Amino acid sequence: MNLVLQGPGAAQALLTDVAALARPARSVAISEHALRFEDVDASPDVRDRVAAAAYAAGVDATFIAAGRTLADFRLVAMDMDSTLITIECIDEIADMQGLKAQVSEITEAAMRGELDFAASLTRRVALLEGLEASALARVYEERLRISPGGEAMLAAVQAAGLKTLLVSGGFTFFTERLQARLGLDYAHANVLEIENGRLTGRVVGGIVDAEEKRRTVERVCAELGIEPRQAIVMGDGANDLRMMGIAGLSVAFRAKPVVRAQADVALNFSGLDGIVKILA
Repeated sequence: MNLVLQGPGAAQALLTDVAALARPARSVAISEHALRFEDVDASPDVRDRVAAAAYAAGVDATFIAAGRTLADFRLVAMDMDSTLITIECIDEIADMQGLKAQVSEITEAAMRGELDFAASLTRRVALLEGLEASALARVYEERLRISPGGEAMLAAVQAAGLKTLLVSGGFTFFTERLQARLGLDYAHANVLEIENGRLTGRVVGGIVDAEEKRRTVERVCAELGIEPRQAIVMGDGANDLRMMGIAGLSVAFRAKPVVRAQADVALNFSGLDGIVKILA
């Protein structure tokens, strides 16, 4: 097993101190702030001690089988809200109605896995009834930002020949624009119903919940003629766990504790491009 340690501005001496807990045979510099430590002790006790020390130091620690690279994968599937982008779009749309606090509370509970996602989305969208559809463009133009390292990660995986999928419990208004902007191969999300220039408070068709996210990854893999184990899947909320669970490598990005606990990789401090360093 290898251990990759990385963190924004992390000194190599700090990374080496943390890695000493796993008694590595040697180290390889990946970048100024990332090191790979090879032939490490990856026993459960050591993993726990390294994870605790790394988190306390503001560093991401990933134990991974030696030899794994981007070439082992054919697809990167990403959640949108709070993963590829920094915001929860529905919360920002609700802000235009003066309801951000109320909607954000429901969003957070759903992302922690405390509420059924589909039911929670129906509740949240209903609160948007009557809002002018132009509010969506305002959110996209004024508030939506790509997460740190997102564009660098996409450039690297696309250069390596991987296909890209954006699958979201959010809305097509945003996924379609991001797909065109970032050159993504596939996108799937919910459709907000709009009549006479205003939101009706309803979603058109089925809701993209946890199960539909999983099915979407499976459908795209089948279309590409690959197995789900050849996919890297990234997410942050409980509704991402099912699609992450079928992946060859699951990545929790700035994620809720329930997601971090089940993911192969947890990027708590690094940008999305941290996965590229792990698979270097």
